[in-house]
Amino acid sequence: MPELPDVEGFRDVLDSCGTGRRVEKVEVADAGVLRGVSAARLRRALEGRRLAAPERRGKYLILRTDGDAAVLLHFGMTGRLLCCSPGEPAHRYDRVRFGLTGGRDLRYQDQRKLQGLRLADDEAAVERALAGQGPDALSLDREPFLDLLAGRRARIKTVLMDQSVLAGLGNLLADEILWRARVHPARPADRLSAEEGRHLYGAMRQVLRLSVRAGRVPGRPSWLTGHREGRERTCPRCSTSLGSIRVSGRTTVFCPHCQPRQVGPTARRPRRAGGDPPGASHRRNG
Repeated sequence: MPELPDVEGFRDVLDSCGTGRRVEKVEVADAGVLRGVSAARLRRALEGRRLAAPERRGKYLILRTDGDAAVLLHFGMTGRLLCCSPGEPAHRYDRVRFGLTGGRDLRYQDQRKLQGLRLADDEAAVERALAGQGPDALSLDREPFLDLLAGRRARIKTVLMDQSVLAGLGNLLADEILWRARVHPARPADRLSAEEGRHLYGAMRQVLRLSVRAGRVPGRPSWLTGHREGRERTCPRCSTSLGSIRVSGRTTVFCPHCQPRQVGPTARRPRRAGGDPPGASHRRNG
């Protein structure tokens, strides 16, 4: 599923391919990805308009023009945005094509069509469409992040993935961040200590920074994401067999040794052969 780093990568695609270019033609191959707008209305709003610099908020990408209208793109489970030459053959999952001046095509592809494109007539409509989102995870400072956790009794992974609380994190990012911070995904958010909250914020910043640089959530050998699949799934930090539970309906992968469910003030985690000592910094795993 596209998460914040993927959408940031799509923003780069849109910026390099489209900013400053005029929309010559909008072709809708499958209206199943249009949300609250017809193909004809989308064409009227965009054709002849010049694209302005795009913006990302959480998992939404905002395609702006030199007029009042803007398009909000959400990529759901399988959406993506590509820059192509007009002569490239159509792909079976091409849903909307934006023909631009200078011989460029922007193509919105989506296999499952769970989300799609929305048209906002003006900036006020953009803000209304995004009003239910929490602050963007990439731009949030530490103290506001800690404030978001305070008083929330839901499981910490549920809180991290709730777009109305914090925008941009999905399943892979949440698991990676919690693993680095050594926090069990099912622990109540309001039961984390101040130190755990700070470690969690630091892990989030590190994972987002590296993922945005890669344009996706990377599956590196030193990352939890590099060990989620396959028959022998072991923790890249301590070699313990990884556990799997369901949190908010999503498959959740964690290390039972590094991320104990119960953590008390006198609890001590034994050191395992081949693993680093308790409390070793999560920063090693970048």
